[in-house]
Amino acid sequence: MADIRVKFKKIFIYLAIACCNGTGDVLLKRGMENLGEIHLNHWTHIFNAFIDPWVLLGICFLAGFFYSYLTALSWADLTFVLPATAFGYVVTAFLSRVFLHETVSPWRWAGVLLITCGVGLVARGPSLTERHTKDATLSKDSALAKDTTLSKDPSLAKDAALSKEQHELA
Repeated sequence: MADIRVKFKKIFIYLAIACCNGTGDVLLKRGMENLGEIHLNHWTHIFNAFIDPWVLLGICFLAGFFYSYLTALSWADLTFVLPATAFGYVVTAFLSRVFLHETVSPWRWAGVLLITCGVGLVARGPSLTERHTKDATLSKDSALAKDTTLSKDPSLAKDAALSKEQHELA
């Protein structure tokens, strides 16, 4: 049951990454349409964006994306998480078409489909690289020596089993 919850949480985080990223970008674009073009000779005009509700909402969604992204990076490799974030391109293209009324050419849709297929390939692999360290080798050697000692003295084996059981319960 716990394994199902962990898998559900991971799927939820990946969906949050894709949806928050795409939605945040579209909301920023919508807010910047209200603001108009920003020219280098009037660069301070950019600060007006921070009072636009669409831009502020977009920033909130992008903050949600960043939180989800950091969460995913805490338990998966970058080479797994980064391509998985590319699914946000699908969300961005779809929302741009529907919400911003942008024309998305067949070539762009083909590119989005190609990205989605690439995400599928990456998702099939392991999400975390197993690391083999020198400490792991040393702990295996010490465990082997301990097992050899315990097999010679049965009373030590009984004490070790009791200690292990108490540790697992704690």
